[in-house]
Amino acid sequence: VQLQASGGGLVQAGDSLRLSCAASGDTFSRYAMTWFRQGPGKAREFVAAITRTSFNRYHAASVRGRFTISRDNAKNLVYLQMNSLKPEDTAMYYCAAARAGTSSYVCSDSGCIEYWGQGTLVTVSS
Repeated sequence: VQLQASGGGLVQAGDSLRLSCAASGDTFSRYAMTWFRQGPGKAREFVAAITRTSFNRYHAASVRGRFTISRDNAKNLVYLQMNSLKPEDTAMYYCAAARAGTSSYVCSDSGCIEYWGQGTLVTVSS
């Protein structure tokens, strides 16, 4: 499956952004979807994940209550709504896919990811 992330940009602290990731090349609903990010000088980290039918969603503690992952299987899209952005949210954001054998499967570690998007840059100024 091919993944194309978009929606990044330069915003001020407290602003909101919505990232999108468009999937193509395979049946989107077969995949659990995940967002990761990598800030400057930092290791890549898990942000949020969603099961193939949106049955469950998981968010990292650092973004819980501010970010929300969602998906639209009819449109082959996964989203990351980011509210109350902070300078520490500055990072390249990557969408990623892992084939899901069950409706409850999610992948929150890069080791189980099968496909990566190219990343979209989010910069939050103070």
